[in-house]
Amino acid sequence: MIRALLLSTLLALPGAAMADPAQRVASLGGSVTEIAVALGAQARLIARDSTSNYPPDIMDLPDVGYIRALSPEGVLSLGPDLIISEAGAGPVEAVDVLRAAGIPFLLMPGEASPQGVLAKIDAVAAALELPDEGAKLHAEVSAGLTAAAERAAALPEKQSVLFVLAMTGGRITAGGAGSSAAGIIDLAGATNAAEGFDGYKQMTDEAILLANPDVILMMQREGQMAVTFDDVKTHPALGLTPAAQNGRIFQMDGMKLLGFGPRTPDAALELYQAIYGG
Repeated sequence: MIRALLLSTLLALPGAAMADPAQRVASLGGSVTEIAVALGAQARLIARDSTSNYPPDIMDLPDVGYIRALSPEGVLSLGPDLIISEAGAGPVEAVDVLRAAGIPFLLMPGEASPQGVLAKIDAVAAALELPDEGAKLHAEVSAGLTAAAERAAALPEKQSVLFVLAMTGGRITAGGAGSSAAGIIDLAGATNAAEGFDGYKQMTDEAILLANPDVILMMQREGQMAVTFDDVKTHPALGLTPAAQNGRIFQMDGMKLLGFGPRTPDAALELYQAIYGG
C-alpha cells in the first residue's frame, strides 16, 4: 500500500505520466544509480552522471556530467524515457529544459539518515515499478541499518570524528550538522567534532583545536582536491589534534561513505571498525 501510494504520488508530478515501465532510464546521483542496480534494473540504464561510479561496470554508460552542472542537450541526445535523480540536480535552468521536453524527471528523497536511505530505496523502486525487488532491498538494508544502530547504542563511550572534505590554502572545509558526513559518523557510533554550523564549511584553526577530534576522516581522492596524511600531520591545527598525534587518520571511498545508498550499512560497519577496532 505504501509503495503504491508513493508511485501514484511520483506519477502525479509534472511530466511524470508513464503508461509502461520506463526502459531507457537516465540515473543522476551515485546513490540512486546504486539503488537501481541493486534492484536489478541495470540493463534499463542508458546514462549516468559523474558521481555514479559503482558498481565499476556502470562506468561504461555515457556520462552526462556532474549532477549539479548538467547539460540538458547531452541528456536529451541519449533519448531517455525517464530521469531519476538525487536531490540537488541542477542548474535549475537545465532541469527546466528537461522537464519541458516531456520526460518524467523524478527527484528522490535525499535525507542523510537511515530513514532517508529507506525512503530513497522505496522511491526508486516505485519509479522503476519494481515493488517486489524494492521490498526485498528495503528489508535487507533496513536490517543492516538496525544492526548499525544497535552497535552504536552498545558503546559505553563515543569518540569524536572530524570529517575533512577539502583543504584550500591551508583552510579546512569540514562536515557540520546535517551533512552526510555527520549522518554516517552518527551511524557508526561516534560524535561529530564539527559543531556550530550546518553543512560543509571552512573551520578556523582555533575551531579545529577546540573540536579536538579523536579521529580525522577523509575521502579517498586523487588530484588537486586530495588531502593526504602528510597534509593533515603538517597542518598547524590538525597536526596538533589527538587524531593526528595518535595517527588516527582514516580514508574511505567517498560514495560509499557519504552516498546514503544500499552500501550505507557496510560503510557504517567499516567506519565503526576503523574507529573502535574489531
